[in-house]
Amino acid sequence: MKTGKTVLVTGSSRGIGYQIAALFAEAGYNVVLNCINNTSLMNEAVRKFKDVNPNVIGIQCDVSDYKQCMSMFLQIEQVFGSVDILINNAGISSFGLFGMTNENEWRKMVEANLYSVMNCSHIAIEKMVTNKSGRILNISSIWGNVGASCEVAYSTAKAAVNGFTKALAKELAPSGIQVNAIACGAVETDMNNRLTHEEKKELEQSIPIGRFCKPEEIAKLAFSTCTESTTYLTGQIITVDGGLT
Repeated sequence: MKTGKTVLVTGSSRGIGYQIAALFAEAGYNVVLNCINNTSLMNEAVRKFKDVNPNVIGIQCDVSDYKQCMSMFLQIEQVFGSVDILINNAGISSFGLFGMTNENEWRKMVEANLYSVMNCSHIAIEKMVTNKSGRILNISSIWGNVGASCEVAYSTAKAAVNGFTKALAKELAPSGIQVNAIACGAVETDMNNRLTHEEKKELEQSIPIGRFCKPEEIAKLAFSTCTESTTYLTGQIITVDGGLT
């Protein structure tokens, strides 16, 4: 069933973003996938999703670069029109002592995790405000809520995303636009592949539910938040961490 609405999922060549895009494709939305480097994975995903929904495209874009984001939104407008649902999923992580992190590394962390959200949101809201409707969902982290040792720059960027979410929600609520974030705990994604088997087991033991979250679980929550919930649900940082924090 075609909905006529368009959703952009940044960082959607794999992991959480891929699973979110899959649900929207199955539901008949116009779906825009995005990646910065993994074009082969993104194109493979586009081909797969087109088996159930022909209205799927992929655009390579570094969403931490405002000019590239402008170009991406122009491409989307030419194909589908304005973006009705924006899911800011793109991001990177790093692990190490802050004292051993150089300026370029923490700048890259902030640009990839925060600027990407601000860039895409800034461009998307122009049409959303005009249309008096829209949904923005930011994929954040529990470390943005409570901070994590050896992930100081990442925690800082995600904390900023959470603050951005709350502030923008208040600003856009009168225009009927919902803005929320999902603060993810430990999720089975490539981002956590840096952990050794022993480290994963140790982390699992600290999670009350006893396991990592599956990307599909985050995707289902993202989909329902953007399609089923009332716009009265806005400005919320929805924490999904198996009871860890």
